[in-house]
Parts: sequence; C-alpha cells; structure tokens
Amino acid sequence: MKIRTNFSLQTLNSFNVPVITAEICFPSTLQELAEITAEKAASSYILGEGTNSLFCQESAPTIIKPSLMGIEITESDKNFKVKVACGQNWHEFVLFCINKGIFGLENLALIPGSVGAAPVQNIGAYGIEVSNFIDYVSWFDFAEQKQINFSNEECRFGYRESIFKQALNGKGIITHVNFKFAKAWQPENRYHGLNDLPTPITPQAIMSKVIQLRQAKLPEPKELPNAGSFFKNPIVTEAVFKPLHHQYPTMPYYLQENGAIKLAAGWLIEQSGLKGYRQRGVGVHENQALVLINYESKQGENIVALSVYIQEKVMAKFNIKLVPEVRFIGVNGELSSSDTGSES
Repeated sequence: MKIRTNFSLQTLNSFNVPVITAEICFPSTLQELAEITAEKAASSYILGEGTNSLFCQESAPTIIKPSLMGIEITESDKNFKVKVACGQNWHEFVLFCINKGIFGLENLALIPGSVGAAPVQNIGAYGIEVSNFIDYVSWFDFAEQKQINFSNEECRFGYRESIFKQALNGKGIITHVNFKFAKAWQPENRYHGLNDLPTPITPQAIMSKVIQLRQAKLPEPKELPNAGSFFKNPIVTEAVFKPLHHQYPTMPYYLQENGAIKLAAGWLIEQSGLKGYRQRGVGVHENQALVLINYESKQGENIVALSVYIQEKVMAKFNIKLVPEVRFIGVNGELSSSDTGSES
C-alpha cells in the first residue's frame, strides 16, 4: 500500500487549507484495506476528494484516501445495474452513465467529490437524491476485516444523512456503490430552473441545464477555494413556517412529502445581511450566500468562526438554526459541533 509521511493536504481539500498530516494511506485494493487495523482506522479520517472537508486545527489526523477504481455494468430487460468503485470521480461517473444511455443521475451532474462519498452525505440536487438509485452499498469493515453489503434500507438514508456518516463513521470504508436504474426513464424537472425546459425533455437537456445553473451559482474551487453549499437547507414544521412566510412572503420554500417545509439557507443568510461579508481572510460569496470562501486564510478555524457568526445572525433574525453540511476535521479526527462552537 502506498503510504506518505508529513504530507501536505493543501491540494487535497477544496478550501485550500495548508494542513499537514503525519501519515496518509492510499489503499487501492481490498487486500490493502485489510492492512489497516480497526485501532488505526478509529483515529484516522477517510478522505475522498476533499470537497466537503474543512481542516480546522493546526494539523490533520492520519488520512486514509481509498483509491479503488472501476465500473461494471449488467442489465436486464427493465434495468441497468452499475457497480462503481469508491475512487471514481462523481461527475465523470454521471457523464459515463449518460454516454452509455443510463439515465437518472443527470440532476446530480457537476457535484464535486468521489462516488464513495456520495452515499455518506446522500448527495442531492434539483429534486433528486443519490439514494433514489442506490441498490446496495459495499462496505469494508475494519473490525471484521471483511466486506459487507448494506441494502438501501439498511443505509438509513435521510437528508444529507446515512448510517455511514453516523453509526459507522470511522469503522470502515465504502468500497463500491451499486446502482439500479430503470430503463423506463422519467424526467425530474419540477425544480425551479428545470421546469421551463422545452419538450421533448431529454436526460442530456436536463444535465446541460443543471451544469449551466451550477456554474452560474457556484464558484470554481480552484479559483475561489470553497466546499459548495456550506449549510444544509433547514427543514421546519408548518407551525414554524406559517408566521415566517406571513412576515416574509417572498421567502422561497419547498414542500416535503411528509408535510414539512424546506427553507433556503442561502436566502436566510442573504436576508441577514451577510452576502459578500468578509472577516479574517474568509467570507460569504458575493453571488451565492450559501457558499463560504477562503480568500487568503491559512487557518481553517477562521472559516469555522465565520460559520458560527452566520449561525448566530440567522438565529437572531429568523429563530432558525443552520446546521453545517461541511464536515469539520481536527487533529484527532472529525469534530462534533460542540468542539467547534458550531450548532448542531
């Protein structure tokens, strides 16, 4: 297994924080994963492409960066089944599917990160979540030293949540994601920005529009270091929503299947007067308030401080609690919100 010591992670995190890890491992096979003990894994952080990780202390923990690659396709009369290794780039995989005539993921185009990280966060955009298409997830358990399959139900998917982010965090690695796509494709174009596409609507048209919308809203991390959406969109009850909507009738909102209402975190931040706000070399993006930018800071803790300030301002104005989508990483691994001052 490839191992490096005293390794800079600056190019491996999209916030461009120049943090050093004492050791980073690059397992590329199941056999190499088996070389990692449960004890070592417990004090390590599993890093994909670093697009949702904020290193916010003076150094980083041991890093495990799995680099398993490969895509396998099988099909039946009604479905395609696609097995994808965790190290594949997510957007490149979406393009691969479209080019192979396998449709469903077009709404999730241009989301940064690796395939293995997608189920952890249950990534979603424009009316689709990745869990809609996951058949099962293959997981290497460090304690058991073997691969285990988790069905879609066993993954306990929720809004930006899964069992891999919670109960199984640090106990193993997703090695493969196994997708199932119906050949009878149905477009998901109800989301604002997609609902005015001309007919006939094609997967390629949806993907092109999604890419256009994302590029217009979200800055390129290589130009302005960021992790995309920093906070989750808060989900509130109808009782909480009604007085807010009465006071702010132009507030964007999205009705959920269970009757709850999802609010737009970016709008809440913007209405709190923070769009374009800067402090200590970091700031809120001038065009999309949901994106935090590292303009010139060499310390991730400055981004944490900014996120806490944003939470306080939104809470004071709307009595709504924003929860970070980005994961905070300290010297000993992932930090809880109480360790950073950020509210959970």
